[in-house]
Amino acid sequence: MTEHPESNLVTVDDAAADFAADVRAGLGHDGQKTLSPKYLYDALGSALFEAITQLPEYGLWRAEGRLLHAHAEDIARSTEAANLIELGSGSANKTAHLVRSLLRRHPVSYATVDLSPSALEMTRRELGALRGVNLRSIEGDYLSGLELAVRSRPAGRPILVLFLGSSLGNFDYTTSRTFLRRIRRVLQPGDSLLLGADLQKPLAQMVAAYDDALGVTAAFNLNLLVRMNRELGADFQLPQFVHRARFNALTHDVEMHIESRCDQRVQIPGARLQIGFAAGETIHTESSHKYSLEELDSLTQNAAFRCTAQWVDADWRFMSALYQAL
Repeated sequence: MTEHPESNLVTVDDAAADFAADVRAGLGHDGQKTLSPKYLYDALGSALFEAITQLPEYGLWRAEGRLLHAHAEDIARSTEAANLIELGSGSANKTAHLVRSLLRRHPVSYATVDLSPSALEMTRRELGALRGVNLRSIEGDYLSGLELAVRSRPAGRPILVLFLGSSLGNFDYTTSRTFLRRIRRVLQPGDSLLLGADLQKPLAQMVAAYDDALGVTAAFNLNLLVRMNRELGADFQLPQFVHRARFNALTHDVEMHIESRCDQRVQIPGARLQIGFAAGETIHTESSHKYSLEELDSLTQNAAFRCTAQWVDADWRFMSALYQAL
């Protein structure tokens, strides 16, 4: 990571090389082709995701907003945190409810960690004008950015880490458990974690949230091909691919795939790769796990967090919970 004090921005070096290496590893083999969902969030992808949050089918975003609006004072009173670190803030307009509640008590240091420069800019626009907020942006992956942000904590000042939007559900169970343990490892006893998680609900409702009638989620997913064309010189022909969303009943995941409509070959010079697709073959781009409350209890307890408060939205079945590091 490289820090730029004049702009209060930290960036990760070699992002282009990492993208090429991950494309080569994820697509250049037999079996299920995969790419990390983090690569969905270039400038256009981030803008499309913000549009997705406004769609009628995507109820989880509004559910979390309702919970944070209703319980921001409870969270502020419980944590008294003056140091906030948010992993994947997006536009941060939900986070603003909590920041304003904390500002009524004391000044707030807020660090946002995101791979997307456009997401960091949206956060700066949302929170930068609030008096009493010391805003820091870290462009990079969540765990490295968290470790960097924690190093500068003032002595004796508790930290509240925010991981919202059910982003934890993008990981499989083993990765989720490891991720929470690594968050806990850099925190001190008495620090807190505010976690958002989408819960299990009727099948049609879950799938529609990732396959909206307007086609915005399809554009968001297929934009990954546009990004490879632009940044890696690939020759994906977009009309020959289609967005698919499906529910995996074994894992309780809604999966997003990009499916090839025909047998074809694609060149990706920037990744030193030539790949073939059979008709119906897919690139798995994202999984969104749908949790039970019992599963979340097990995950967080295993990572040495104790739940101090939990709220569930009645309309959408989304959970926000506050955990204390033991």
